[in-house]
Amino acid sequence: MHKDLKVHMKFIRLDLLTLLISLFIFGSCKNQNDIGLPTDGQQVDGTLMVYDDIVVKTDTDNVSVASGTAGYSSGIANSALSSVNDNLLGPTESYVATGLNLPGSVAYTVPTGTITTDSVVMELRYTNGFYGDSLNTKYKLNVYKLTEKLFPTQNYFSNKSFTFDNSVFFNDPSKTFNARPGTAIKTFHILKGVKDTLRNVVPQLRIPLANSFASTYLFNAPAAALASNTAFQSALNGLYLKLDRAAASQAGGSLMFNLDSSRVNIYYRTLNAGVTDTAMVSMPFATHAVNVKPRYVSPANTTYPATVKSAIESTGSNNLFYLQGLNGLRAKVTFPNLKTMFGAGVDINKVAINRAELVITTLAGSDLPPFVAQPLITFYMLDITRQRARVPDANAVLSSSGVSPLDARFFSAAAFGGNYLSTNREYHFTLTGYIQDLLKGRITDYGAYIGITDGVSRASGVVDIAPTVQTAGRVVAVGSDKSSPYRIKLNVIYTKNN
Repeated sequence: MHKDLKVHMKFIRLDLLTLLISLFIFGSCKNQNDIGLPTDGQQVDGTLMVYDDIVVKTDTDNVSVASGTAGYSSGIANSALSSVNDNLLGPTESYVATGLNLPGSVAYTVPTGTITTDSVVMELRYTNGFYGDSLNTKYKLNVYKLTEKLFPTQNYFSNKSFTFDNSVFFNDPSKTFNARPGTAIKTFHILKGVKDTLRNVVPQLRIPLANSFASTYLFNAPAAALASNTAFQSALNGLYLKLDRAAASQAGGSLMFNLDSSRVNIYYRTLNAGVTDTAMVSMPFATHAVNVKPRYVSPANTTYPATVKSAIESTGSNNLFYLQGLNGLRAKVTFPNLKTMFGAGVDINKVAINRAELVITTLAGSDLPPFVAQPLITFYMLDITRQRARVPDANAVLSSSGVSPLDARFFSAAAFGGNYLSTNREYHFTLTGYIQDLLKGRITDYGAYIGITDGVSRASGVVDIAPTVQTAGRVVAVGSDKSSPYRIKLNVIYTKNN
């Protein structure tokens, strides 16, 4: 055990068995994280109990229910294009449907003179969150014509499928590329009337489109289609983007893009009175949404491997459980015999929980590249309306004055936990208030869940509990397998009052 761990254990009236168990636990740990005790010098008095009477079950986050338990896929900062072949969870696919705006989002006047299109390039701005293989997988992107219009006033769930014309390619689908989400590139900056210049730009994926796109939908389009942005979007519903792996055997990945700053750039020349000038016009992306191909529709309609399918359909606890961001896999957690955890006949009103920490350990080998363990997960409960709610230890909101705790037992988002500790392959959650309230009957257990989070709120100092399609990460963790030393467990330090 680490020498600076300061924990005062008061073993009062312990029987021999409890003493031996406690000594075994302390003797086997290599550092304070092994038993989930405080790492900041904080002193915690009481008796240590390692409690493993926990039921954990893989669950699908049903995106079609009225309560909207899956997040909207429109109007988000990170939009995923995915083609994944995960060795443990199988395939994952996600697509993007997007409208286009006219330049400036206003009526467009075609330049005078003879126009020659040099190139048309779709510019997709990378953002954080790439998940998968950027070294050995070659990717292909298919750009189709969308056959239904996206409406800016409509919120789209991630299970919404969009219709498109798969016979109309706006690009050459045979061209391949590597994912380089962290690499800046150089492009020519087109300046009217002066020499073009080479400049560095943010990491982006640049997909050449057919030059005919510019002539059909802009330069030679009917005047009525260019009279307003609305008219243009009625003439061209938009684009449908589908990512593929060059070879089915490749691992693939999920590429994250900021579609609010993505666009189609048209590079062209005009000839007026014998003078040639180069120019560029941009058509920014308009309303957009991500469609995630459903993995589990019914027992007879699923693309999950048998092990994952069995975990979802099981009526009991899972020895292994699965979490996944894009496809909404989460795990329900219950403590069925919590009120008798200290023994039959013990008055729980005379027991004080000084610290309770849930410890989750990933399956050995499941966190190796390219599909590493999700860096941050979350824990939440359901309220009486079956909506997501923060547990007492995480109960704070962001206000104009900063982070505002709604429960005195909230210390910080960092103290609550959820970060991946790669050395031990563990996630820790501080659930002291939650467990205390369950024991005392102050809250009703309508369900509690472990899920994937994108960490957007965490950056502001509060705990994320909202469903998200903005992260593609996953976790494979050991559940209630009593034969495994890595089973899910609750480390409790408590005091009995006589």
